[in-house]
Amino acid sequence: MKKNRRAALQLAAVTILGFAATSCAGLDKTPQTVLVAGATGQTGQHLVRELQRDGYKVRALVRDTSKAASQLGPDVALVQGDVKEPASLAAAVSGVDAVISSIGARGKDGPDRPEMVDFEGVRNLVDAARAAKVQQFVLVSSRGVTQADHPLNRMFGDVLVWKLKGEDHLRASGLAYTIVRPGGLLNEPAGKGDIVFEQGDRRFGGSTLAIPRADVAIVCVQALRNPESKFRTFEIHRAEGPPVTDWRAKFASLKPDQK
Repeated sequence: MKKNRRAALQLAAVTILGFAATSCAGLDKTPQTVLVAGATGQTGQHLVRELQRDGYKVRALVRDTSKAASQLGPDVALVQGDVKEPASLAAAVSGVDAVISSIGARGKDGPDRPEMVDFEGVRNLVDAARAAKVQQFVLVSSRGVTQADHPLNRMFGDVLVWKLKGEDHLRASGLAYTIVRPGGLLNEPAGKGDIVFEQGDRRFGGSTLAIPRADVAIVCVQALRNPESKFRTFEIHRAEGPPVTDWRAKFASLKPDQK
């Protein structure tokens, strides 16, 4: 009788410990549903595929659902909206755990110019994510945003100036965020070298310090898996060397942004 009672108590203890462990694990889980803004762009399509490979549920904010369906396939939930129209964003962010934005201007003038997309569009999306209590916001920005005399500003309507304003709004929003600043974007396969993480937006002369879009997507998705990425702004480029295997160490090497 005593043996049976002892066994029952042991079983109850194991059950309670198992439930507690499961509950704790649930508190630390990575986001499961991710909204991608800019999903039909070149970098955005890599983001969608990388998220799918990692087991996330993907929702795409798109302006044309018919076009997006043919580009992204049947396993992506499509929500029609436009970052320039705040009222269209509430449905897109409702119920998602994280947002990754790879939106960008289409030309220096017109309705999709840098001011309207890289600043106001980012601002609208950040505000919608904050209202929806999204857990993390990952923004793909650009190297060179702190350099007002950068040639890209003269060529493309102060694009880097407006990108920096979008970054600043995200940093001040109160959301947990990660801001990734890639160098020149390449349409090449991922995993062909090391990925260098830097901070300070240093000038690099004539070199573009390039990186494949597919590698940018991997960095963004890994940012969701590694809490060390939060409240960090950093530049990335590809370099010679073995592909990254310890992503936590990469993010842990970064300093948090000053408040």
